[in-house]
Amino acid sequence: MLTITDHLPDGLLHVGARDLYRVLDGPTLLCLPGRRAAPLFVSVLLHGNEDTGLGAVQAVLRRHARRGLPRSLAILFGNVAAAREGLRHRDGEPDFNRIWPGAETDGLAEHAMAHAVVAEIAARGPFAAIDIHNNTGLNPRYACVNRLDAPFLQLAILFSRIVVYFTRPLGVLTAAFAPLCPSVAVECGKPGNAAAEAHAAELIDACLHLDHFPVHAIAPRDIDLYHTLGIVRIPVDVRFGFEHNGVDLRLETDLDRLNFQDLPAGTPIGYAPAGRAIPLEVRDESGALVTEQYFEVRAGVIRTRRAVMPAMLTLDERVIRQDCLCYLMERLRTE
Repeated sequence: MLTITDHLPDGLLHVGARDLYRVLDGPTLLCLPGRRAAPLFVSVLLHGNEDTGLGAVQAVLRRHARRGLPRSLAILFGNVAAAREGLRHRDGEPDFNRIWPGAETDGLAEHAMAHAVVAEIAARGPFAAIDIHNNTGLNPRYACVNRLDAPFLQLAILFSRIVVYFTRPLGVLTAAFAPLCPSVAVECGKPGNAAAEAHAAELIDACLHLDHFPVHAIAPRDIDLYHTLGIVRIPVDVRFGFEHNGVDLRLETDLDRLNFQDLPAGTPIGYAPAGRAIPLEVRDESGALVTEQYFEVRAGVIRTRRAVMPAMLTLDERVIRQDCLCYLMERLRTE
């Protein structure tokens, strides 16, 4: 299900995400030569409703159309079919950012595609890997890494001083590329923002011009570093919503305002019927269930049990079902 090509398809530089299927038959790895051989790898549209990456790579390719690329560039255009429908992923198919080597599952055509991409890029000796995403709630633009080595953090702060270190979920693209080269996922806020596209394009362009990443530590004043403690999900048997009663879990209607905020213990996030067990599930980095370490229900109000900082809270019920309600983080000191 993967096409690998070194030919720039006609119309690619100007097509929107919903019409990309008219240019590409499906997941496509486009490998373009540059003056430096070790390629920069960039992935876009792993989630079909996150189109900032597409606009960013189009801008970079247009910018270098006449004079050529300063470094080889490999671009993965991911879930083209889901992009056509404006969806994160289609019903019945896996999340394209949970299929990479190290995933909890295997054996599907999508897994084989991911393995093929990693093998192809590994053979080319990659310089760095950038995975471009959007999110559906109110979040700043920030970068995510799976390792705390200096080159990874140096790559991350090219995009944002806000950096999140995480080891779960498993099967993400950045973790699969981490043994090969510095890798980063960049979260560009909500889709459809021209400034975010320009921001992501500048990151790509900066990496195309770099010779190497510094290996010295980053000064604490130059980075806000966080560590993901757990993933918060709503169990499949829990009915939830934002604006109506008669559900097992009613969430605050402006819940995403809490993203990247230091929440003290006792902060309310929603409501549950009296006597109901906590209608949330929190799993830590080892996969252990730790819900009661973070939340409690008192008089029908769901509150944080300890101080914590959430990220990626969203009001999109479909995304909550397909992915999660949010991630919980703590601040890390840099030495």
